[in-house]
Amino acid sequence: DRRRDSPAAGSPIQPIIKDVGEVYSRLLDHRPVIQGEIRYFVKEFEEKRGLRELRVLENLKNTILEAKERVLPKCEQAMQGNLSETFKRLQAANAMIHRLQERAYEARKLQADKVMAREEKCIAHCEEFMKEQQNKRAEIDEEHRKAMEHLKEQYSEMEKELAKYVSF
Repeated sequence: DRRRDSPAAGSPIQPIIKDVGEVYSRLLDHRPVIQGEIRYFVKEFEEKRGLRELRVLENLKNTILEAKERVLPKCEQAMQGNLSETFKRLQAANAMIHRLQERAYEARKLQADKVMAREEKCIAHCEEFMKEQQNKRAEIDEEHRKAMEHLKEQYSEMEKELAKYVSF
């Protein structure tokens, strides 16, 4: 039985242990205080706020339903009207851009054709010039050949003449 009894039972330490237990429960055990504060907060919250959140949610629900039933169809209708007009404008702009691109393409093609014509004309002119130069060269070569023959004949005659005088 003595083992079951606390070692301090009936001893002068007993009141000290009891006092320490009370000091511990007052200073360090906050559960009763926190539970009391929680109960007070919940009671105040329920009394002061009441059904205000429910009313706010109901108002929000009504606003959403009104937007769904009235505002959204009006917005869709306005959007459809504006979209069709915008689509027509886009088609017109697209057609204009297409025409501008065609004009630009035709202008570039015309410019390229002009450049090609100038190139062909230049090439033809160059070929004509080269033929003319060939003909002039041939004429000059012929004149040179004739002049060379004439000079050869002249020098050969001069040599013959000189050969007559050298025999003296």
